Amino acid sequence: MKLKDAALAVRENAYVPYSKFKVGAALRTEDGGLYSGCNVENVAYPEGTCAEAGAIAAMCAAGGRKIAEVYVVADSPVPVAPCGGCRQKIAEFAGPDVPVTLATTDGAEFHTTVGALLPGAFDAKQMERA
Repeated sequence: MKLKDAALAVRENAYVPYSKFKVGAALRTEDGGLYSGCNVENVAYPEGTCAEAGAIAAMCAAGGRKIAEVYVVADSPVPVAPCGGCRQKIAEFAGPDVPVTLATTDGAEFHTTVGALLPGAFDAKQMERA
């Protein structure tokens, strides 16, 4: 299955009673595994959890640790980038050269990399003296 198809399909499962803004994300690991996630809102946390975090959680639950590619899709006039927290989570499991596609349900796509989305990402090197 293509990442685009997986992200579009899981987006339909988003639970967004407050914002009505559905987001789907899919990622492929270095070993070929495909994991997807959608955003989930709740009354105590109406901004909810992000689709990218859901895909990463699914990957980790299955034992995956290395992201090779990411695809994010939303019904928006322009492609939507992951929030700052999700950018950091993606960077935890992906190198700076890993491709990221941001897309709309209308088919517009913006191609970038993890490093371009989060320059200067915090990583384990910063904690070497701890």
